[in-house]
Amino acid sequence: MLTETFITAALLATTALAAPAPNPIQLMTRAPSPGVVITKCAQPGMLALAYDDGPYQYSSQLVDILDAAGAKATFFWTGTLYGCIYNQAAAVKKAFASGHQLASHTWTHPHMSSYSAAQITTEMTKVETAFANLIGKKPLYMRPPYLETGGQVLPVLKSMNYKVITDDIDTGDWNNQTPAQSEAKFTQAGAGGNGHIPLMHETYSTTVNTLTPWLINWAKQNNLKLVTVAECLGDKGGEYQSASFPVQPGPFSC
Repeated sequence: MLTETFITAALLATTALAAPAPNPIQLMTRAPSPGVVITKCAQPGMLALAYDDGPYQYSSQLVDILDAAGAKATFFWTGTLYGCIYNQAAAVKKAFASGHQLASHTWTHPHMSSYSAAQITTEMTKVETAFANLIGKKPLYMRPPYLETGGQVLPVLKSMNYKVITDDIDTGDWNNQTPAQSEAKFTQAGAGGNGHIPLMHETYSTTVNTLTPWLINWAKQNNLKLVTVAECLGDKGGEYQSASFPVQPGPFSC
């Protein structure tokens, strides 16, 4: 009987040793939680280029630059900051068709930390409606204007199932920093560790025409894959709400 017990114990130990260990990459890349501030990628070997404040006059050109390099990016777009989003319908559809991630940056780009829950909800749902009209999908990712997440911002976004993105590298393009100054920040931060999610603005020609090509080259030199924010968080396929909506012909107004 004792011998049988020893044999059973040995077999159990062998089975335990033979069982495959959890894949660490899979553990790292579980889908992010809504309503929690995320500053960088959940895995190494990636760079998630992320642009705010469009769509704008450079959006189509930026998509061409990214597409030529085989890169994917994320666009955090507003409804009215630089004109009505519907006036840039062609660029919006082009970016979506190219496989870039379209995400929300609110309707009017306000300081939402002082907003009521109802006001925040309105800011988000107006962008959802525009996206549904233009591309047939509603986003599940957003970046708050001015990176402000106080007050009712996070509770409301959690209730709406939004993943909240900020950044881990601020290029400073919004603060008159030159592409060279922005580039130095990436060089200093390095390409190791979990991938970067930078704060950039497609409303500056230098960001589109100088910084972006430099980043594409920097990523290539460091063997970094240029991906959407969702992919770098292990959430590829989770960029949008599951429901699809009929694309509308318009005309629309903001």
